Amino acid sequence: MFVSIAHAMGAPGGAAGQQGGGGFSGLIMMAVIFGIFYFILIRPQQKKMKEHKKMVDELKKDDKIITGGGIYGVVKATSENTVTVEIADGVRVKLSRGSVAHVLTNEEASKE
Repeated sequence: MFVSIAHAMGAPGGAAGQQGGGGFSGLIMMAVIFGIFYFILIRPQQKKMKEHKKMVDELKKDDKIITGGGIYGVVKATSENTVTVEIADGVRVKLSRGSVAHVLTNEEASKE
């Protein structure tokens, strides 16, 4: 009784042996998924990192900035890896260039 049910559930005509092309279609599907991930996740992140690096490289004295921690300040000196920022009258801190999150434009600085 159970044997006849098992045969009834199997593929008709020995179609189980015709799955040879399944590996190639799986490879194509993986390539399509990778392409989607590249254009949705990887490429925009690389573009954002490139823009941030350009912004940090162009820092100069008297730029108004916001740090990654949300502290507003004015750049007083720059070196290869660090930036000296005045956050209050007479209070200067030395930061890593990478911790600068945003450089304020003139319009943004005037709203402050």
